[in-house]
Amino acid sequence: MTDSVEDPVLIACSHGTRSVAGQQVVDALRDAVRAARPGLVVEGAQVDVHGPYLADVVDRVCRGRDAVVVPLLLSSGYHVRVDIAQALERGGGRAVAAPALGPGPEVVEILLERLGSFDGSVVLAAAGSSDARAQADVEAAVGLLGGALGRPVTSGFLSAQEPSVADAVAEAGPGPVAVVSYLLAPGVFSARLASVGADVVTEPLGVHPGLVDLVLARYDATVRDTTFARSSPATSRAT
Repeated sequence: MTDSVEDPVLIACSHGTRSVAGQQVVDALRDAVRAARPGLVVEGAQVDVHGPYLADVVDRVCRGRDAVVVPLLLSSGYHVRVDIAQALERGGGRAVAAPALGPGPEVVEILLERLGSFDGSVVLAAAGSSDARAQADVEAAVGLLGGALGRPVTSGFLSAQEPSVADAVAEAGPGPVAVVSYLLAPGVFSARLASVGADVVTEPLGVHPGLVDLVLARYDATVRDTTFARSSPATSRAT
């Protein structure tokens, strides 16, 4: 698509993390999206932990522009269905959300690249959630990865769900076991994976060209399928 000053702003919204390294990776991903689409305005926001918070960014951006929120999240759980949905209300009809980045073949391709030629048992390590939709998304990712590998993949979780990653690794043998990180960026969760007993632990998705392309694809599809409210901010929302 051709960019212009009228193109909706892309708000790349992450969960948020106290990890400085994790913040740097997410910022670098946003920078890579900007570099891949010169002229497109890309704003950063978080739903939790630290600012700028999404509701505030939507409120500011939508006083003059339309916006598409692209969740830098791997499942469509609580943060997408509740936190992001509530933040969109601040946009007066001028902000919409794209689907989460996962699960899907684009993310699986990156996971396969991270895994390389490993030929043992595989555990997909996810953050974990009490949200049923997020749980289903992780299991969908497990199925897609297993299908691509041509052998079973099991899941393990770092919080909220069972089995834990360590238990999943212990049950996956005999033979070598790889843990595939189903995480966007380094942080507290990724640091825990070093002690789960796996022979191989892959890095989080990070700043990968395939992920940059996916963020832009989510944005483009949402712009194409959306009719934005064009009324003035003064009439489309409370001031």
